[in-house]
Amino acid sequence: MTQLLVADAATDTRWADRRRRAAELRARHDFVAEPLALYARLLDAREEAYAAARAERPAPEKLAAWVVERSLPGVMAAAMEAGTELLREAVLLRFHDGDLEGIVGRWLEGAELSATDAFLARAATGPALEALPETAQALRRVDAGPRACPRCGGLPQLAYFAPTDDALLTGSRTLVCARCAHEWVAPRMTCAWCGETDTARLTIFDAVEAIPQVRVDACESCTRFLLTIDPRKDAAAVPEVDEIAALPLHLAAEERGFTKITPDLLGF
Repeated sequence: MTQLLVADAATDTRWADRRRRAAELRARHDFVAEPLALYARLLDAREEAYAAARAERPAPEKLAAWVVERSLPGVMAAAMEAGTELLREAVLLRFHDGDLEGIVGRWLEGAELSATDAFLARAATGPALEALPETAQALRRVDAGPRACPRCGGLPQLAYFAPTDDALLTGSRTLVCARCAHEWVAPRMTCAWCGETDTARLTIFDAVEAIPQVRVDACESCTRFLLTIDPRKDAAAVPEVDEIAALPLHLAAEERGFTKITPDLLGF
């Protein structure tokens, strides 16, 4: 098992890819320099938690306690070092209030949490669920709907088109889970929230000059939206990171009356 984990680690570039892309987009777009600085600092803590989860493999029923002990301290430290003043104050308050294990447990159950609690629980727990697919499956949300993540029951975070050899053809549409980062293929012209398929009710718009590789996919029926990343327009794109850099598109969608299916890691 140890040899297998070492081999997997040698070929797993997800954290390096995310770190590289965050640096690229931070240098390119001043308007997201601050959020991407926090995201980059969080990557260090989350990569450590991911590696620890793979090595220690906490049981599902003990995951919340494991997260509080092994992952949450790094996330809190990252927030204190690179977060806004408001976030730092909120994190300090939450630390002194306690019940950190309860926060993680409620997040795993899908309960409504304050913005700070949701940020801390998701940032600290997500790497373990990403590292341990069987644990994510065991902790599948009981209220998961038909269009939820087939592994853990989480909501779709974003979509991206799979790369193809033909630049004129659009690849399959893949959804990415906000909880465990699992990916699954979904129909293209279908709302990821309500399942609407009437193209007259599906709205697509983008910001071609600023962020050409990202677009908004919105639904007039349920007024929900998510962001879709198209690697044909930027082969270096990393969906999780490019979504954060597309904050102007997120705001434009909200101005049109749409609500994101689920916020990104930083709460946007």
